[in-house]
Amino acid sequence: MVTNGIEQLSSETHLNKLKGNIALLCHSASVDKTFNHSVLILKNLIGKRLIKIFGPQHGFVTDVQDNMIETKDFIHPYFKIPVHSLYGETRIPTDEMLQGVDTLVVDLQDVGTRVYTYISTLTLAMEKCAKLGIKVVVLDRPNPVGGEIIEGTILEDEYKSFVGRYPMPQRHAMTMGEVGHFAKNNFNIDVEYEVIPMLNWKRNMMWSECGLPWVNPSPNLPTPVGTLTFVGTVLFEGTKLSEGRGTTRSLEVVGHPDIEPFEFVDYLNTKIARDNSYIFRPVTFHPMFQKHGGATCGGVHIHPLDWQKFRPWRVSQLLCREFKNFLGDKFEWQDAPYEYEYDKLAIDLINGTRTVREWLESNGSLEDLLSLESKDYDAYQSMRDNALLY
Repeated sequence: MVTNGIEQLSSETHLNKLKGNIALLCHSASVDKTFNHSVLILKNLIGKRLIKIFGPQHGFVTDVQDNMIETKDFIHPYFKIPVHSLYGETRIPTDEMLQGVDTLVVDLQDVGTRVYTYISTLTLAMEKCAKLGIKVVVLDRPNPVGGEIIEGTILEDEYKSFVGRYPMPQRHAMTMGEVGHFAKNNFNIDVEYEVIPMLNWKRNMMWSECGLPWVNPSPNLPTPVGTLTFVGTVLFEGTKLSEGRGTTRSLEVVGHPDIEPFEFVDYLNTKIARDNSYIFRPVTFHPMFQKHGGATCGGVHIHPLDWQKFRPWRVSQLLCREFKNFLGDKFEWQDAPYEYEYDKLAIDLINGTRTVREWLESNGSLEDLLSLESKDYDAYQSMRDNALLY
């Protein structure tokens, strides 16, 4: 069984790394193997030195469903200490928020995908702490989709945003602690930085091999399987197709009201050469909110069969291409603002480039997609190598 960083704090050696007054950046998934929350664990270890809590997107209690729905600061009614939102009026902690803090401790369950905003929250906080002389300590946790396989196009400078700050692929194959080293080493963040590492985590491990309980790291990832499909299905946030938000299996199902699912899967089987690592199951679902809320959608439920072989980014790009071909004029890109970006299409921000959208719009081949995906991988691997801890 993997032992998370929060459980390592029982060691005096690690506990001594937390100097002075402490602020904790965490959320509902910040638990140990017996579901004790990190706030309770830290309070028991350091008492009144824990003076502030910070919450990322979706809030400290992980109750906010959607993008660009902000949370407010408050005094926690049980812990009696301030809770500051890093997804409200600001996504960067202010001087006032950090007043009196000597060490910022970060205990967030990431999911291993560039657009998942917790790594942006971490690195923005590191930059701010560097300016104020505050130490940052990350309590490390597993990457649910492993630490070896990388997927997706590398983010281009033109498409930097809150869903992508650095030239990383969509599936980056680092832990949260390693992402901090990646940012510090490659982008000149002059902050005192340490990671409390895990025990027994291996780079080839997927979530089911870690022996840890699953708690939603955000409201729409109710299962560990969803973290794997999310690597690809997040791109459907850039379309007007439903990615299952408002259902119980969000980001595992994708569909549209004008699709008959069995007919569509028959069609897919003629267009996409499928291996034995996954299956498209015809599905009908009824989102209760968000896109097509209250309407019945037909589409697919993506079931990974082999986590090591399945390539969700590639499969989802091909799937999106065929949704467009099948729906014709009824297929639409999402044109609403996306994560505080108002002048670029969401799909380009998600992919980190416009080239994938252009590939899809031209009904490009798998070979062309793979060529786009592998561009600049050698440079990324070199930058990543000096950040790896395991």
